[in-house]
Amino acid sequence: MAANHPPRAIILADGTRAELRSAVDRLRPTIERYLTVVGHSLDFSEPLDSLDFDLAVVLGGDGSILRAAHQLGTRQRPVLGVNLGRLGFLAALQPEQLEQALPEIAAGDHQVVEHLMIECSATREGRPLYHSLGLNEASVLAGPPFSMLDIELYVDGDLVTTYSCDGLIVSTPVGSTAHCLSAGGPILRNDLQALVILPISPHTLTHRPVIDSADRVIELVVPDPHEGTSLVVDGRVLGRLRSGDRVRIVRSPARFQMVAVRGQAYYRTLHDKLGWSGQLRLKK
Repeated sequence: MAANHPPRAIILADGTRAELRSAVDRLRPTIERYLTVVGHSLDFSEPLDSLDFDLAVVLGGDGSILRAAHQLGTRQRPVLGVNLGRLGFLAALQPEQLEQALPEIAAGDHQVVEHLMIECSATREGRPLYHSLGLNEASVLAGPPFSMLDIELYVDGDLVTTYSCDGLIVSTPVGSTAHCLSAGGPILRNDLQALVILPISPHTLTHRPVIDSADRVIELVVPDPHEGTSLVVDGRVLGRLRSGDRVRIVRSPARFQMVAVRGQAYYRTLHDKLGWSGQLRLKK
């Protein structure tokens, strides 16, 4: 973003929620004092190809950031997240911090941090079935009748193992603090070029999370899926899987771009959001 003119911005929020529509009306005058607002979208499915802008200001929580990343598609632009949700790993800026952060952004005094994204696709008998861009993770989930599922893992075409589990998560570093973390996976620093392969509740205790290069081609096959076995990307169900369907996960050429303002350090965010209390001290 050039610093010789106010960045052109669009405002994105979930218009189905009354409190977020109200937040757009309340915060827009503040945003317009420092940025040139060229439009807004209260529907994350609306295409943005026809708009010429430098920055997307997303009002909401991490779910809104994910939906904005999908809405931007392969033409990713820098995103400034304003947290109106609960946790806010990605949308880390609080509304009361806008008055301090926006002049710095307008002056170009900020960083844009790029994050790994993935492309997830599935084929059935060699024909395209599903396709999606992903920021957090791609998952195969067992679904009804909720019994153990066998999932074959291939890396660069080689069969690695067959997991017996409730599902399998392939997570980006950004997603490592989401579903992956809740399922017992490791935290990856968000600028690493790596993926986490994590079975959910594996039957064999020796099956542990695996971290591999993002340049690998990861494929998943479910030989005998349940009726409800599904492919899920960033919390969105792409569809059901049948026997022999092949799920393919690769690095995307698109890179999610997050605006980092002063005071937003990665480990500070982890400390605050995860409630890390530091050294245990016993009272005398």
